[in-house]
Amino acid sequence: MPASRSLALFADLPKPVQWFALLLMSGLVTISLEFVHLPAALMLGPMVAGILMETGGGSVRIPYIPLNAAQAVIGCMIGRSITPATIEEFGHEWSLFLGVVSVIVVASSALGYLLSRLRVLSRTTAVWGLLPGAAPAMIFMAEAFGADFRLVAFMQYLRVVLVAVAASAIAILWMPPNLGAAAAHSTVMFPEMHIGAFAVTLCVASVSLVLGIRSKVPAGVLIFAMAIAAVLHVLGWASIELPPWFLAVSYAVMGWNIGLRFTREVLAAAARALPQTLMSIMILIGFCAGLAAILVKVLGVDPLTAYLATSPGGVDSVAIIAASTPVDVPFVIALQTVRFLLILMVGPSLSGFVARLVSDPGEGPKSLSNPPDVQKLKEEVRNDVGDLD
Repeated sequence: MPASRSLALFADLPKPVQWFALLLMSGLVTISLEFVHLPAALMLGPMVAGILMETGGGSVRIPYIPLNAAQAVIGCMIGRSITPATIEEFGHEWSLFLGVVSVIVVASSALGYLLSRLRVLSRTTAVWGLLPGAAPAMIFMAEAFGADFRLVAFMQYLRVVLVAVAASAIAILWMPPNLGAAAAHSTVMFPEMHIGAFAVTLCVASVSLVLGIRSKVPAGVLIFAMAIAAVLHVLGWASIELPPWFLAVSYAVMGWNIGLRFTREVLAAAARALPQTLMSIMILIGFCAGLAAILVKVLGVDPLTAYLATSPGGVDSVAIIAASTPVDVPFVIALQTVRFLLILMVGPSLSGFVARLVSDPGEGPKSLSNPPDVQKLKEEVRNDVGDLD
């Protein structure tokens, strides 16, 4: 009982107090990460705080509209990084981009197949948990095949966390000496703003928010914002103004959204399979790092750009890290976006095919007649429909 109570540190606190504790923890962790010049500290700090809050029994959640608004801002940031040169490069190298992404998708499915055959993880869990993207669809389809859908949720969310942490750590190793410190000191959180350009940015984010929610397109808010901002920027029709403080708020919301996914129910389901889960995700990250080495040799891009471009999600967190480091941001975003779109189109079908191969005779998709657990999970991940990963 004492141990149980110690794990529920925030459970009995009122919601306003929980939010204050979340903000306080976010600030302390972010300051610590900034002290060691960790890229994307403004996202990683809130992410760690969110995990601590959730595992401590907290019940705060990021409301639907603020979460999507933050994605719209990230979409504007990505769109602003796209230039005519980026589009020209993609036109010349589209076959290579598509080939690299296809290898990532096929390799993740093959790894899932192998781990399922070897019974490293129960039933078809590895098939659904290792596909780098489309997390909500993977969770629901996993339940249909009788897999442990809570473990699949844990694998998908843990992948995003490990990729973000690994990418940030590697960025420190590959950045030139003192560059991280210089960048940190040169950032002014409240610079002088161009009010007109900022008003245009708010309009783009607002329109994208409405279009994305109404269209129900997966990651629609971010995609619409990225597309509109890119068109305005490339054609020179308008400037996209994103003050550092404005981006910082969006980074925090995205970090909280990742961290608060680690509910105690999901962690309890994952506890017994943690070593296998970590091994599976690290193998996938290592394979993608190998593809990055090939890109360095073939295209001559710098290692950090290649690593971030091939990292297995999430696109929004990788975009934030790329914006905080000296890399070719448009190249990273282009490859990450192609990965997401390909997984969105073929991922569920491909994983369903692999799951049928490893299922026991007579086992297959069952009717999703809204069992209680799935209904609860649907409510928990409702906001994830807008997520890239």
